[in-house]
Amino acid sequence: MTLLQIMPDDAPDSVLLRTRDDDLIAQALREQSVDFVRWPLHPEVTPRTTSEDLLAAYRHEIDELCARQGLRLVDVARLHPEQGAEWQERAAKARSTFLEEHRHAEDEVRFFAHGTGCFYLHLDARVYAVVCEAGDLLSVPAKTRHWFDMGPTPDFAAIRFFEKEDGWVGDFTGEPIAAGFPRLDSLLGAG
Repeated sequence: MTLLQIMPDDAPDSVLLRTRDDDLIAQALREQSVDFVRWPLHPEVTPRTTSEDLLAAYRHEIDELCARQGLRLVDVARLHPEQGAEWQERAAKARSTFLEEHRHAEDEVRFFAHGTGCFYLHLDARVYAVVCEAGDLLSVPAKTRHWFDMGPTPDFAAIRFFEKEDGWVGDFTGEPIAAGFPRLDSLLGAG
């Protein structure tokens, strides 16, 4: 299930809210202008579903969201555990890149079709750790400081939505804040 944990940005060990209740998660995020909704899962989608088939399975939802929000580009970001040092190096590099606080010029809109990942949103002197799982759609407003943890063994497929081709480019803040907060595996292990 999805998880939201809110912490002061200067006290990562202090938990202000921890919940798996979808309604409470949506409400807390909505208060910060972040959209969180659940899409129904399509049973034909598995971890091995190709990107093309994944987009086809969610075509109706994708087209509706794009029309409503003016999004024009859609792709799939995915990592699935494989054997070998090459995959481990690629996964470690991808994880470390997004563990740095950054922002984007446009909204960051992601739908998790498979697996898990955690968005950390740095808002109003707080950090909102949003552990997204299959079925979660998160829309983070442009210029929101955040980082993302895909875990030590990344295993996810997420549909990404953009207004422009360069919408994914990160503007890294250079702040070391992310290093002090619990990683995805710690959040999930905390019960």
